[in-house]
Parts: sequence; C-alpha cells; structure tokens
Amino acid sequence: MRDEVEDWRGYGYLAGALVLYVPAVLLNGSASFVLFALCPQAYMLAGSVPATVAVVVFNSVHLTVLLARGVDPVEVATHPLPVAALTVVFSATFGSSIRRVVAQNAERARLIRELDRSRGEVARLSHEAGILAERQRLAGEIHDTVAQGLTSVVLLVQAADAGLDDDPEAAHRHLALAARTARENLAETRELIAALTPAALTDSSLADALARLVARFGAETGIAAEFRRDGTPVPLSTRTEVVLLRAAQESLANVRKHAEARSATVRLAFTLETVLLEVTDDGRGLTEPATTDAPARGYGLTAMRTRVDQVSGLLTLGPAVPGSATGPGTTVRVAVPI
Repeated sequence: MRDEVEDWRGYGYLAGALVLYVPAVLLNGSASFVLFALCPQAYMLAGSVPATVAVVVFNSVHLTVLLARGVDPVEVATHPLPVAALTVVFSATFGSSIRRVVAQNAERARLIRELDRSRGEVARLSHEAGILAERQRLAGEIHDTVAQGLTSVVLLVQAADAGLDDDPEAAHRHLALAARTARENLAETRELIAALTPAALTDSSLADALARLVARFGAETGIAAEFRRDGTPVPLSTRTEVVLLRAAQESLANVRKHAEARSATVRLAFTLETVLLEVTDDGRGLTEPATTDAPARGYGLTAMRTRVDQVSGLLTLGPAVPGSATGPGTTVRVAVPI
C-alpha cells in the first residue's frame, strides 16, 4: 500500500487476511468490526472489480457463521444482511470513486511533469534563438560600424601615403579625416559594447545624423554627396532610427566600394504613414534586373534586409531611373511604417 503497487502481493495479503478473519469471527462475532479496515484496504490493493469481490466475501463471512450456528434465516435477513449489503454498497461506491480520483491525480501529475519538461525545452529553444538573433544583430552592428570604419581609415591612409611626397597638404587632410573617422568609429564601438543607441543618434535627430554621415562620406571619397529631407519629421522609435541609419551607412559603403559613382543623394521623406529612406547614385548600376523579393547578395545587404524586416519595413533595390530594368545608377529604398 505504501508503494502503491498493484500486483500478486495485494491478492496474497487479502487472502491471508481472509484466512485470519474467518476463525476470528468464529471465535468472537464482534471481530467483524475489523471490516472497517479490511474493506478500504481491498480498494487500496486491487482493482475495483476484484476489490468489490473481496468486500463481498469478507462481509459474507459473518452471515455464513450465523447461519451455520442455526440462527433463524429471517432474523439474519432482517438485520445482519442489510448491514452487510450497505457496507458492500458503501465500500464499492466510495472505494471506486477514490480510485478514480487517485488515477486522475496521477494522470494530472504526469501531464504536469510533461508540461514542465515542455516548458524547459521551450525555454531552452527560446534562449538559443535569442542567442542566435543577438549574434546576428551584433554581426550586423559590427559590419556597419567597425568594418566600414576600418575600411574608410585604410583607404584614407593609403590616399595619404600616395600623396605624401607630391601633395603633403592633401595627405594631411586625408590623415585628419582618417583620425576623425577612427575616433567616431571608436565611439560607435563603445556604444555597441554598452548596448546603447548608436553614438550618431545619442544627442541628435535622425536627419542630423544622416546629414553628418553624408558630409563625411563626401569628404572621404570626393563624391558629390547631398542630403535631402522631405515632409514634416515625426517621432520615430529608436529601433526604427537605428535601422534607417544603418541602411544609409551600408548603402553609402556599397557606393564607395562598387558603384564608381560621381554623385550620391540620401533622401529622408516623411508621409502620414511611412518614413522613407532613399540612397541614389549615378554609378555603374545593376547588371541584372532586381526584384523586391530577390535575395540580397553579400552580407551587408542581407543584414540590411534582416534589419528592415524586424521593423516590418520593405527594402527594394533598383535602378536610379524608375521604370528601367537596368541602367546607370542604383537606388536603395527602405520604407518603414511609422
């Protein structure tokens, strides 16, 4: 009973109790009082049907002894028999009900254990997914800050080295730009480590940050760069501002590395429902038609598309001239709901 195990030992126990109970009743009829213990034990040791059979057998012992001793059957039927029948009905009803409750509790305990295991598995998978998402986010942040900043520094130092003898003044300008870029990149890195807003957005608006980005891009590359803002600015979430700033940084980095452009324009436009960022250049353009659903090539564009998706935005890459499949110039357009 302690281990709640139902096997042959329970039936052996009931058989042994019956062997002891019969002579006890023969010696003293009041020994039938022990039925208050034996009947519940039957339902603790065996299934409902075998336990009910055992209860009927136990309760019939006293009646059989009375009849064997010559007690009038009518007297047995009027008093001991109803008591025995009531005991059997009571034991069967409550014993079976308690067994069902115990079985339900055991099943609920099993389900709770399974639920706990499932919750633990969900928590583990969520933790792993969070780690993966954070790694992707940090990879994008590092690509948009450290990698691009170091690329700018390398190009400026190379330009300074190339003109050191022929044009020392230009070389000094390139070195000054390299130092300023390195300092700004260091600030970005510190902000990234502290998991804060990008340094460019800490004390200024998105438009101001984009204007400084475009001005620095033009100074570093010699490309005629222009920034335009259309519409009335509205407050944006920090997450949306970071996505737009990073998109502009990645787009201008691609202009620097691949476009061979003479001019570039960054446009920030506000409408009633959408904020739009466009980066347009007059460079080599696309070599093949681009579609909205086409996968972005290269890590930078892939990271940009992932960022835009996270704020329910839409990234499109197309020619600078609307309506043409390919041609000179490229436009990167990011539209994010306000």
